[in-house]
Amino acid sequence: MSAYNMNTRNTVLILMIIGAIAMRFVTFEFQQLSNFTPVGAVALFAGTYFTDKWKSFFVPLVVLFLSNIGINYLYTGQVAWFSWFDLVTYSCFALTVLIGALIKKVNVLNVLAGSVASAVLFWLITDLPFLYGTYYTHDMSGYITSLTNALPFLRNMLMSDAVFGLLLYGGFELAKNKYTILRSRHELAM
Repeated sequence: MSAYNMNTRNTVLILMIIGAIAMRFVTFEFQQLSNFTPVGAVALFAGTYFTDKWKSFFVPLVVLFLSNIGINYLYTGQVAWFSWFDLVTYSCFALTVLIGALIKKVNVLNVLAGSVASAVLFWLITDLPFLYGTYYTHDMSGYITSLTNALPFLRNMLMSDAVFGLLLYGGFELAKNKYTILRSRHELAM
């Protein structure tokens, strides 16, 4: 695959990711859509399609970081660059990129399984009670309470991963079928 083809493929992937992340600003106004964002689907998608694995981590995490600055400003009226909780969140999305990299054959079942696994992993990690100070007790009871309170967020994340996963994966697969320039070296060798 020529450098031109690889640059075109990467450009299309990056533009799709930026477009999807922009949806975070659309859903911001609707509290009932909290966690209905494309971030999980973007991380999974990046893990699956970037042939350079460093890009699969770099692109979604940088776009997430930049969009967080805007989202944090909308919530607080102040520019917040980074919080300790962001480290936990970004780590979860890095794990989602790894899950996406495990998807070797793109089909509905594999993408759905990756989406569910990453959303549940995110839910289990980001709702550890010690992350919320004294809001929850730091025992199994506090953890179960935290997980239970976060079920609406899990539901929204599962739904958003399904919707945005369908758009990202489906859109890119359709584009690859029409434009061979978007296919990877491996796909062209087949």
